[in-house]
Amino acid sequence: MTELDDILVSGEFAAFREAYAPAVHPAGTTAVRETVRRRRRRTAVVTAAAVVLAVAIPVGANAALNRRPDPRPGPAQTATPSPSETTASPTPPPPTPSTSSPTPAAPNGRITRSQLLAARIDLPTWPSYVPKTCTTARVRLDSEAGSRPVLLGEPGYGDVDGDGAVETVALVGCPAGEALVKQVVAFDRNAAGRITTIGQIVGTYDELGDITEFSVRDDGTIRVRVADIQPCCSTPEWSPQRQWRTYAWSGERFTQTAGPTKFGVDPRLTDLTLTAGDLVVGPPDTKGNRTATVTVTVVNKGPVDVPLLGFSDFFTIGEPAGGDLSRCRTVRSDGGDACVLDALAAGKRKTYTFTFRYDPPDMADIRPTLRVIHYDPQERWWNDLKFKDNQVELRTAG
Repeated sequence: MTELDDILVSGEFAAFREAYAPAVHPAGTTAVRETVRRRRRRTAVVTAAAVVLAVAIPVGANAALNRRPDPRPGPAQTATPSPSETTASPTPPPPTPSTSSPTPAAPNGRITRSQLLAARIDLPTWPSYVPKTCTTARVRLDSEAGSRPVLLGEPGYGDVDGDGAVETVALVGCPAGEALVKQVVAFDRNAAGRITTIGQIVGTYDELGDITEFSVRDDGTIRVRVADIQPCCSTPEWSPQRQWRTYAWSGERFTQTAGPTKFGVDPRLTDLTLTAGDLVVGPPDTKGNRTATVTVTVVNKGPVDVPLLGFSDFFTIGEPAGGDLSRCRTVRSDGGDACVLDALAAGKRKTYTFTFRYDPPDMADIRPTLRVIHYDPQERWWNDLKFKDNQVELRTAG
């Protein structure tokens, strides 16, 4: 027995004696020895457990502090929360920064008039009937109409091709006879700053005789004012039929998206018909002068009322000398002076008698004629839907 055992046994006996000696009779030596052996075994187990705990706790704490993650992931463990627990939504991971290069901004395509005039630019194709001076490659635009392509008016600006940057729209023309062939063209700049041509928006052709103005809208569409004929020569400024048409970029070219596509019959015009009897020439007077009289009928076949009827080509007959010509108001027409008389509604007719101082032409191939003209309240003359029946050649009688 060790010293520790002696101490434990002595203590146990002392405690037992104090607590139970007055009431318990001694059980004998054998019983006491058995009790001591049982308590000794219990004390040894407790002591061993204490030693194990004293060693295990520091070792476990040190292992927890120095643990490294296992590089081989194991199977995912799914825990089922109890009804009293609230499952929090997982926090999404932060966005991964993009490694791709950002799309470069489109070049600024705003080009001033002076820059367009100073640059060499490429133009869309002109119609086949224009002269050879109407070139298309590396063109230097003129500022005034001459024999080469010319820049007409001021450019317009807007994002016409949908790339987020501004482009330039310009009206250019080239002479073909006494008129200008025209086209509206869109320009841009490339990454190097050089002027490039996007394409033609609209140009003049057989049905489309003129382009007078345009505007670039906020949505990138282009409104263009077009006309069926181009005023020049003897055609007055008010005569063309005009329309607004809208064009937009389709991704490949410009196409019309709004507005009329054809002109059709000019709603301002009507169909006048002139018929005449013989030009009756009277006998000469004492001075040898003669007069000639003719009766004419005008029918307005419609569809437009005529505010003023005019008659011209008198110079082939002679000077007005009476009849309905005595109440003429003389106005200027496309072929000289005209005698303006009454209004004539659509579907109506009127007959007039005209007297002239007869002055036979010196040349035998000149025959007396008469023509009827449609005038509006401003005394502007208009073309006729069927102009061939507006003029008659008079037969001379007498």
